[in-house]
Amino acid sequence: MIARSDLAVGTALEPQEYGPLTLTDFVRYQGASGDFNPIHHDTAFAKAAGFPEPFSVGMLQAGILGSYATDRFGAANVRRFAVSFREQVWAGDVLVCSGEVVAIDDDAGTVDLVLEVRRVGGGTAIRGEATFVVA
Repeated sequence: MIARSDLAVGTALEPQEYGPLTLTDFVRYQGASGDFNPIHHDTAFAKAAGFPEPFSVGMLQAGILGSYATDRFGAANVRRFAVSFREQVWAGDVLVCSGEVVAIDDDAGTVDLVLEVRRVGGGTAIRGEATFVVA
């Protein structure tokens, strides 16, 4: 875990790659979440809806980003986590999670982060924010 003494406003968290994601990853997430929208696993359905192929449930990337952050600061230390979805993620995509410290509140013992999930060769899939307690 990252200690408070290793952080300053502007500190970049080391990026981490995930993937390549597969259609099986999408289906496994759908099973875990109970979201069985066929646009995320049925090619004919996705094409009929105007997409070239099924795309990931956005919450899969949000979960990956949450794990990225909690691996560094601890799940018990989360005080706030929010995301906004920007771009679809497709089978074969490799994701890169990154983050930066934007504020430190020494009185509260917290650190605020901006977080991002980017598609290698693509754009930003998710932007996020989080607050963690740090020792």
